Amino acid sequence: MDVSRRSFIGSAAAVSAASLLPSAIQAKSDSVEDLTKLVQISIGTGGFGHTIPAATVPFGVVQLGPDTGDYGWDECSGYRYEDKQILGFSHTHLSGAGIGDMLDFRVTPRHGSEQTTPVRAADFAARFTHQDEHAEPGYYSVTLADSGILAEFTATERAGFHRYKFPKGNGCLLFDLQPVWRLEEKKPDEPNLVLWSTLAIGKDSITASRSTNAWAKGRKIYCSMKFSRPFARVDVYQDGKLLENQQQSLEGTSLMCVLHFASAPNEAIEAKTGISGISIDGAQNNLSTEIPDWDFERVRRSAKAKWQKELSRVIVISSNSRDRRIFYTAMYHMMLAPTLFDDIDGRYMGMDGKIHALPPGSHNYSTYSLWDTYRTLHPMFTLIMPERVPDFVSCIVRQSIESPAGVTVWPLQGKETGCMDGYSSAAVVAEALVKGFPGIDAKAAYAVFRRRAEVDDYGGLGAYRQYGYVPCNVEKQSASKTCNYAYDDWCVAAIAEAAGEREEAAKLRARSKSYQNLYDHVSGFIRPRYTDGHWASPFNPKSIKITKWRDYEEANAWETTFLVQHDGPGLCGLLGGKEAFEKKLDELFNQSSDLPPDMPPDMTGMVGQYCQGNEPCQHIAYYYNVAGVPHKTQARVHQLVTEMYGTRPDNGMSGNDDCGQMSAWYCMNAIGFYPVDPVSGKYDIGTPLFDRVVLNVAGGKKLVVEAWRESAKSIYVKAARLNGQPHSEWKLDHADLAKGGRLIFDLGDDAPKNL
Repeated sequence: MDVSRRSFIGSAAAVSAASLLPSAIQAKSDSVEDLTKLVQISIGTGGFGHTIPAATVPFGVVQLGPDTGDYGWDECSGYRYEDKQILGFSHTHLSGAGIGDMLDFRVTPRHGSEQTTPVRAADFAARFTHQDEHAEPGYYSVTLADSGILAEFTATERAGFHRYKFPKGNGCLLFDLQPVWRLEEKKPDEPNLVLWSTLAIGKDSITASRSTNAWAKGRKIYCSMKFSRPFARVDVYQDGKLLENQQQSLEGTSLMCVLHFASAPNEAIEAKTGISGISIDGAQNNLSTEIPDWDFERVRRSAKAKWQKELSRVIVISSNSRDRRIFYTAMYHMMLAPTLFDDIDGRYMGMDGKIHALPPGSHNYSTYSLWDTYRTLHPMFTLIMPERVPDFVSCIVRQSIESPAGVTVWPLQGKETGCMDGYSSAAVVAEALVKGFPGIDAKAAYAVFRRRAEVDDYGGLGAYRQYGYVPCNVEKQSASKTCNYAYDDWCVAAIAEAAGEREEAAKLRARSKSYQNLYDHVSGFIRPRYTDGHWASPFNPKSIKITKWRDYEEANAWETTFLVQHDGPGLCGLLGGKEAFEKKLDELFNQSSDLPPDMPPDMTGMVGQYCQGNEPCQHIAYYYNVAGVPHKTQARVHQLVTEMYGTRPDNGMSGNDDCGQMSAWYCMNAIGFYPVDPVSGKYDIGTPLFDRVVLNVAGGKKLVVEAWRESAKSIYVKAARLNGQPHSEWKLDHADLAKGGRLIFDLGDDAPKNL
């Protein structure tokens, strides 16, 4: 099954000519400042960014923070900058995704004297202003407008820490097991998305669990919550009704309780919560191991230190503070997914619904938005955090073997959502194998990916193998699926090669040309085609829908025609050669940006019919390199980097962040190169935004990327040198960059045609 998603706190400025001289650049210090202060967490929380201001640590499953809404596409992360109220604070969120889920174990503070019988969590909603919010890596706080209650949060990987101060004393906390994101507001007779939940209450603790039927069908999650003092009273509600017989342990689909405390004015009430995908016992063990004490500030300092360590993997030197804030905020967003989904004892809930033990030193992960993140996020990981790559990739292989659905597509906490076309996990696995990362079982990977490529009748794959394309009368999104499956063939071929299956690899590489079967030489576009070979009509290259359903996935013919990441030269030839290819690219960028009304709402960041706000376009500017006019690549990349990213909540990025992909795109392009085809093991040269960037690569080595400019306006690459040697190609090998060294770009104001 494939599912298509519906689609705050806290131009480059000119620098002086003297600062652009190589000697001045070299004199700049690479010493590490407090980079967490450059992270502006509000970026992307407004508009369509769907990012969150929750307290979390890098790749942590706990993302503890505010919910301003739990239905509607705009609120699919649970938080939207434009909202004026907070419903409560949940322990799990999806940051930057184009669809929602989670919002587990919501807690809402209120003064006991103000409590009214709640029917739902929204009854406790509180007004707030952004002036009363503060967010930094690992910490979030807000003072609620009407009550003056101060709520603060920090986190570890599997546990969250709350601290509340009630100005009037005698506070209470609503603990709610009902919230689940949904696209539309729940109707009175609509079934609850909570399949089951449990709640047990002690003297100063509660435990809870639930299974939900939202995006990830049947997802299960458990928690253990300990409080800094005993409860003065507990009110338990089921189906919105106060239970007269206050049970200490109960089950149901609509459970909540109100925890009352006897406290002096402004006296802190603290709580800490362990999360597990396995059991209550697992959640308790995670909590007692990761937060054994009641030192909130210690946990906060530890979280900040973890973020500082990860952000320090890349040191950006530039006089432009705005661009540095954008860069480090993007790096922060890059590490909000994938998220851990294992217990501290090394056990995890598998995609088969069984509990498994991890190999020593390994982790299990969730929240792989692979159709998005294979393009730039995972390639960035191979450069700046290579020690994590084998674990990420082995997890994908293991999940694909365990899952009843086969090859993983978009896994979320032990369940397969099947979201988006293709099976882009193949690209992440193939890239790691091509780049020579150790500890990945190529033969096991090939066995499961071969089954998908050659046997499974998944999302039109059977028809793709039969006809050489996905016919539009057989399957929706047929044009996009054909291009995605062609790239998947290319990726599985690389996996086969790594597994020693060279003949199979050759066959798959040949089949990866299948995108050509949907190219119409008359119209000049990749377009839908029926089983008998005739083209779908009437054809409009700006439309997402030509036949009875959508024929393109979050794109149209203008964009999908260039959705051939693995065969730029072949696509160039198909379109008539370099001059024709250049002309077609010019037409793409120079078209009007009007779109039909049925396009997904996150089709934003338009330059002509190029869409920066969605992934299928994000390599296209680099195809000017293939056309032999690299200066046009450099001009477009500079335009996109400087115009499509900003510092306001609603202009920080175009479209959803998509679990870090949009942010990773900025980071890599700002450094100066980009993986058009990650599986090639190469990067295309673009144009660097910063004067100097130092990347900490494998083995403690450093890769220094410098821009030597004629003036502050210089963006065109006149020459490049890698470790002192002239570099005459428009591509860079990952293997060369991973060794560290020095990459220098000479930039001019005018556009040279050749490097």
